[in-house]
Parts: sequence; structure tokens; C-alpha cells
Amino acid sequence: MEKAPSLNVLGGTLAPCSTDPVTGFFRDGACNTCAEDHGSHTVCAVMTEEFLAYSKYVGNDLSTPRPEYGFAGLKPGDQWCLCAGRFLQAHDEGCAPQVTLAATHLRALEIVPLDILRRHAVDL
Repeated sequence: MEKAPSLNVLGGTLAPCSTDPVTGFFRDGACNTCAEDHGSHTVCAVMTEEFLAYSKYVGNDLSTPRPEYGFAGLKPGDQWCLCAGRFLQAHDEGCAPQVTLAATHLRALEIVPLDILRRHAVDL
């Protein structure tokens, strides 16, 4: 799998999203992506209680620990490379998490308009 260039939505070098917990399609701490990343794990989202509950409700439980996969479960304040489509869905439902633009991959813009990401930005 060949990584796409590590650029963020602001046009700069992609910043790390999280190494604790370690995140990303490549589990490298960044929201890097590639052609095989069909979920587009490109949005560096800051988890909230509301978003975690929403994600669980729609079938993607990110908060329950899964020790068999080395996953401790996410909690509010954790940063995570979220699927761009899930972010947009949560935005449309009024419960999108905050976003770190410097750590959100440029390819997120294929799914989520920049103005929507900016509305949820913590780093502007």
C-alpha cells in the first residue's frame, strides 16, 4: 500500500493526530491514507461524549475496550482518525466532533467541504 502525500486540508505538512491512543489507517499516529483506505480515515477528530454515543448508536462503537485487538476504547478528549463520511454524517445530525485541521488529511476534502471542517476546528 502506497501512502498518499502527507498533506493537510490547509495545504501544509500533515501533523500527527494521536499516538496515545495510536490512530490512523496505518496505525502511525497520523491520518495518512491510500487507495486501499476505502473508509477514508482522514479527519483528525477530538472525541466528545455526544459523538461517541452517536457513533455507537449508528453501529461503530469506539468507546468500548476491545483488548483482543489492543484497543482500550476512546474517551472524550482523545483524538482519532475518523472516517470522513462518518464525520459528515455526524455533522448532518448535529453531533460532529471537533477537528484538528493541521492533522486532517487533504483527501478528506473529497468527502467533507472545507467550510464544514472549519466550523468544527479547534486549531484556527
